Amino acid sequence: MTRLMNSLSRPDRPRPTLSYREVAATRNPAALPEGYHHLRHSAVVGHGRAAFEAAGAAVTTWRMHRATGARLVADSDRAAPGVAVEISAGLGPLRLGAPCSVIWTAYEEQRIGFAYGTLTGHPECGEESFMVHLEPDGTVRFAVTAFSRPASWYTRLGGPVIPLLQRAYARHLGRTLRRLVRT
Repeated sequence: MTRLMNSLSRPDRPRPTLSYREVAATRNPAALPEGYHHLRHSAVVGHGRAAFEAAGAAVTTWRMHRATGARLVADSDRAAPGVAVEISAGLGPLRLGAPCSVIWTAYEEQRIGFAYGTLTGHPECGEESFMVHLEPDGTVRFAVTAFSRPASWYTRLGGPVIPLLQRAYARHLGRTLRRLVRT
């Protein structure tokens, strides 16, 4: 059990809180808040309604994130507002956890996905959305939209390398989702 899940299950411990003010700002990818690094990435992952539904399910049931090799623990099997999520990477004692809370979801005819926001204890501060869109021509597009800034000494020390790693991870998510949709 991770530190986040332990703190959520113990009523004697304070519940982690969101670490930023611009809650739900990723709903409008064209107007992300100032003062943050912005990330916008999209990739075609398939074609047709079946591919759209498969991609949407992989995103909202955490399958996509887990398939990248990241460890993900959530207090629900499906994305919904208020669900606590912790993603971690690394090995053994060098594992770095990133606690988040799902802020908003979209389970619509042409759009499926969610956004989570960082909680206290996350190395970054901000929000990230993961959306699958079914375009009019049947193209299925996956989009990651985020705004973030360092919240810990080591992400501040990482400087310009951190946004490069975030962009690389967004690309990795797109490739992973494309593979999941094909299988």
